[in-house]
Amino acid sequence: MLLKENDRIIFAGDSVTDMGSTNPVGEGLFDNLGQGYVRRVDNLLGALLPQYHFRITNSGIGGNTSRDLKERFDRDVIELKPDVVSIMIGINDVWRQFDTPAALDNQVMPKEYAQNLCEMIEKAKAAAREVILMTPYYMEFNTLDGMRSRMDVYGKICRRLAEEYEIHFVDLQEVFDKYFRTRGENGEYAHHSTFIAWDRVHPNQIGATLIAAAFLDACGLKLSLTEE
Repeated sequence: MLLKENDRIIFAGDSVTDMGSTNPVGEGLFDNLGQGYVRRVDNLLGALLPQYHFRITNSGIGGNTSRDLKERFDRDVIELKPDVVSIMIGINDVWRQFDTPAALDNQVMPKEYAQNLCEMIEKAKAAAREVILMTPYYMEFNTLDGMRSRMDVYGKICRRLAEEYEIHFVDLQEVFDKYFRTRGENGEYAHHSTFIAWDRVHPNQIGATLIAAAFLDACGLKLSLTEE
């Protein structure tokens, strides 16, 4: 297991990370951690590893692109002296290309996305013992769908950079694809994504648990819920 006693684990991201947490940084009791996968990680670690103490910090802010996260990365991640940094960003980089196509200044194209990630990964590697990069995703099984195919481009950038920088990698797109295949018959995508995310992005508690389990798998806890 890559987690150690008294580790401070910081989750950086957008609304999927935020999920109602205290902004810009949430931690501690009540709803400060939000109601998404960060809270599920905290719950699972507390329940399964009671002999350990971890400080969980939610540095997600809804609506953020990688450009936004990069601008606040020093304040909300590096200056907090993390031991483990998780980065999941990119959904809004893609989404803005579809929901506000005329607002070109709000869009983050693949080249800039890769540059933004590189800068954040380099800072995180210098500050923390472990860095985990999780892909953006879109819960659409049809890979020819415009937004899904575009999201896959950004996911491949994450995979490439994780290999180049030799950091831990979680393919959340594959996590959700495998989940829906597993629930179906003969590999069919039987359950529509609204079962766990009304807009194919923001997960309910089932979806949040899937992300949390995938993150903890990367940490060596082997909690995968999507084995076929």
